[in-house]
Amino acid sequence: MRRILQRVLSQVDRPLQDLCDDVVYRLRDDPRNGDVFLLLARTHPLPADQVAMWHLDQNPEAVARARAHAQRQAAAWGLDEETAYTTEMIVSELVTNAIHYGTPPLRLQLILDRTLTCEVQDSNSLAPRLRHANTVDEGGRGLFIVARLARNWGVRYSTDGKTVWAEQTLPSANTPVSRAGPSPA
Repeated sequence: MRRILQRVLSQVDRPLQDLCDDVVYRLRDDPRNGDVFLLLARTHPLPADQVAMWHLDQNPEAVARARAHAQRQAAAWGLDEETAYTTEMIVSELVTNAIHYGTPPLRLQLILDRTLTCEVQDSNSLAPRLRHANTVDEGGRGLFIVARLARNWGVRYSTDGKTVWAEQTLPSANTPVSRAGPSPA
C-alpha cells in the first residue's frame, strides 16, 4: 500500500485532482480502509520582498520599534493609510502580549500575499486567551482588539513555542506584485 501511494504521489507534474482520484481509486478495494480523507496542496515560497521579519527584545520599548517597522514596511508596500494603521494596531497588541506573557526570543513577521498577515513568535507554548475586559480593567483587551481588526486570527504551535497570527483583508488595489521594499533590520 505504501509503495503504491509513494508511486502515485511522486508524479508531481499531474493535476492534483487526478492524483486524488488515482489514490482513492487504488484504495477503494482495500478492506483495511474505512473512510479516507486526502488533502493535497502545492506550495511555493513567497518572493523575499513580500516577507519582512524583525527580531525583538523583550522589553516595553520593543512595541514602539515594532510599530515603526510595520509603518515603514506598509509604506514600502504601498498599503493604504487605513490598512497601515490597522497593521500598526495589530502589531502593537500582538507584540505587547508576547512581551507580557511570552518567552524570548521574540520575532515579528509581516507577510504580504492575497492578505496581509502579522505574526509574532515567542518560545512560550501557552495559548493566549481572548478576554472581554470590564470597563475598569487596565488590561485584557489585546486579543479582543486584534479579533475586531483582523479578518481571522489564531495560534500555530511548533516545537520551539508558538506563533500568534492575524490576517487582514487587503483592498483590491493592494494586491501584491513583486515590490521592492526596505530590508528588515
